[in-house]
Amino acid sequence: MNLTGLHLLLTYQCTMECDHCFVWGSPWQTGTMTIADIENILAQAKELGTIEWIYFEGGEPFLFYATLLNGVKKANALGFKVGLVTNGYWALSEADAHTWLSPFSGLIQDLTISQDDYHRSAEGSQYAAHIKKAAQDLDIPLGVIHIAQPEARDAETSFGQLPLGESAIMYRGRAAEKLSDHAQPSPWDQFGECPYENLADPGRVHVDPFGHLHLCQGISMGSMFERPLVELCKQYEPETHPIAGPLLAGGPAQLAEDYSVPHKDAYADACHLCYQARAALREDFPHILAPDQMYAVVE
Repeated sequence: MNLTGLHLLLTYQCTMECDHCFVWGSPWQTGTMTIADIENILAQAKELGTIEWIYFEGGEPFLFYATLLNGVKKANALGFKVGLVTNGYWALSEADAHTWLSPFSGLIQDLTISQDDYHRSAEGSQYAAHIKKAAQDLDIPLGVIHIAQPEARDAETSFGQLPLGESAIMYRGRAAEKLSDHAQPSPWDQFGECPYENLADPGRVHVDPFGHLHLCQGISMGSMFERPLVELCKQYEPETHPIAGPLLAGGPAQLAEDYSVPHKDAYADACHLCYQARAALREDFPHILAPDQMYAVVE
């Protein structure tokens, strides 16, 4: 495994409950990294020796501003390229946006904002305009995530967390529950591969507040807080991984078939079948199909 990107899910908490969210981000979500957690993760990333990019995401990472800024400074000092992903709820005006962003000037190489109908629509566009102006003034590179509505079937397919341009919904997480009925379904046995994630040799993975290293949201390689990142990467064998193995062999259809998971005749996309199959298998693989937050299970 040759990892070049590590994406820190700083928190599962968010200001919003977007219908398309992979991680069930919400004001009611739990799980947030401490400064010590971030230091631990960054030290392990440095030891691995192949990580180039560190991203801070969520949830909404700006909810824990001091922790976020501290983590960005530490990642920058260790020589990583640093990126942030935000819904921009804090950019109430150009002056506000400038104030919030100015401490990050010179420390980050990418700022990505979510701007689509799921993020307050007109209000969100106004906030995005404030961020764009502030980022330009502060010389911070800016990107935009724009997720199309389910009915927009011609939208460009997205790959991972940071798609370019307008991207189609991936029906995992909350989208599997909230939006799949709006999509044109396809027969379940047509989903013979994972179209989005390189499970055999992922270039980037996500780590959450519990240390889970996610091949895809909700599929864990193990916890960085229990076993070192170097060891997790060295010992990862995709073909024998209980979840990644079937997905590589024959996609979500193979996963459902191998474990005799009851299924419908049709699904919105490969992610939809995969997510539903994984949700049904959680009792069998509690340490792999984790944590609860990824499956909307809250104490």
